[in-house]
Amino acid sequence: MQAYLILANGRVFRGQSIGCPGTTIGEVVFATGMVGFEETLTDPSYYGQIITQTYPLIGNYGMNSEDVESGKIWAKGYIVREACKKPSNFRSEETLDSFLKKHGIIGIEGIDTRSLTRTLRESGVMNGAITTEFDPAAEPEKVAELLPRIAAYAVTEAVKTVTCAEAKTYEPTAQGAWGETPLHVALLDLGCKNNIVRC
Repeated sequence: MQAYLILANGRVFRGQSIGCPGTTIGEVVFATGMVGFEETLTDPSYYGQIITQTYPLIGNYGMNSEDVESGKIWAKGYIVREACKKPSNFRSEETLDSFLKKHGIIGIEGIDTRSLTRTLRESGVMNGAITTEFDPAAEPEKVAELLPRIAAYAVTEAVKTVTCAEAKTYEPTAQGAWGETPLHVALLDLGCKNNIVRC
């Protein structure tokens, strides 16, 4: 299925759909990691954003439930150059595509992510939309309708949304002490990653 990324400046990238079909609007950002795509997708700090992975092949070691940073994907969308269809790692539980579908996330692959990253780096933060619902070249009136919604988008209520709903207590994973006094650590969770708790 064809998918399109439409930036607030009117630029359109054509690619293929990964994850769910539909339309999503968000703040388009880029992440430069060669690994850690599971962690990036589930990091609460990406709430309200459409993540562009600059590394050209994403999903090659698959997805697994042990490496996630939270219980869901907080991003609004996902952009990759190529989504690996056949991961090769003994820890892999599913593909990137199935993981996106399971979490209801719209994504696109097959676009020039280097060119997109350069645009974002030079222009700063820019909103955009990923859609599978129409071809911008064939239906420019739909682009004209969508562009004001893209321009008006703002990430709001991020802290309220990603903060935990109730207090949690974790068993210590290592002994810590200040002199002879055992340490008790309190963490104010305003969108905490699992790795912060582990550390």
